[in-house]
Amino acid sequence: MTLDASLHNAFRHEAEATQGIDTASYAEFERDPLEPIIGLGPRDAPVGFFGRDPGKQEVRWAEPFIGSGGQKVRQGLYRTMYGEPMPDFDASREVGRHVFWANTVPYKPIGNKAWSMAVKKRFQPLVAEMLMTHWQGRELITLGREAFLWFGIHQSRDVRQALEAFWQRDDRFEACHTTTLCLEDGREATFELAPLPHPSPLNQAWFKRFPELLQARLEQLGVARCLARA
Repeated sequence: MTLDASLHNAFRHEAEATQGIDTASYAEFERDPLEPIIGLGPRDAPVGFFGRDPGKQEVRWAEPFIGSGGQKVRQGLYRTMYGEPMPDFDASREVGRHVFWANTVPYKPIGNKAWSMAVKKRFQPLVAEMLMTHWQGRELITLGREAFLWFGIHQSRDVRQALEAFWQRDDRFEACHTTTLCLEDGREATFELAPLPHPSPLNQAWFKRFPELLQARLEQLGVARCLARA
């Protein structure tokens, strides 16, 4: 699935005015720094994954969640679908075509530092529209604190406080949180958020536990059964 022309152009327009895109990485791989790195996936994908932003390998392959952290997610998806370890990189690309992928900002920042709140606010309406109109699913596995709290941007104070409170819970990686995303034109959609820690090797507190937490989420949301039949 691809973005419609108007939304695609809107992403490129915002990128033109965005300081901090790692243009050197895009140049290294002869990629257009204005082109959003968005995986999308089937409109009826059984689950979506929502992360922070792309890294260098995502720029290289022009695909989200393809670097070291994303490979942990794809390994879990492959094992769920086929009941065996993922054999190679090509298999990781193929298995990713069964689910929906998105990030808070679809551009790589310099130094892989998190985008500022100002940048996330500017891109939030575009990403929100993409989630609501390019995918009919409503169950999202969010990766890391920034991806989870993104759902409070441009939303009411009550929504933001509920997200913050949920993130403080000890069982946040087992429980789910329901939240409603509203667009300026009045459209809205309710999402079931299933947060997980970010699967980065730098996140030592959770990195080793990530595979079991992911598997539990896939089972909990019924995704394992859907993927096994795919």
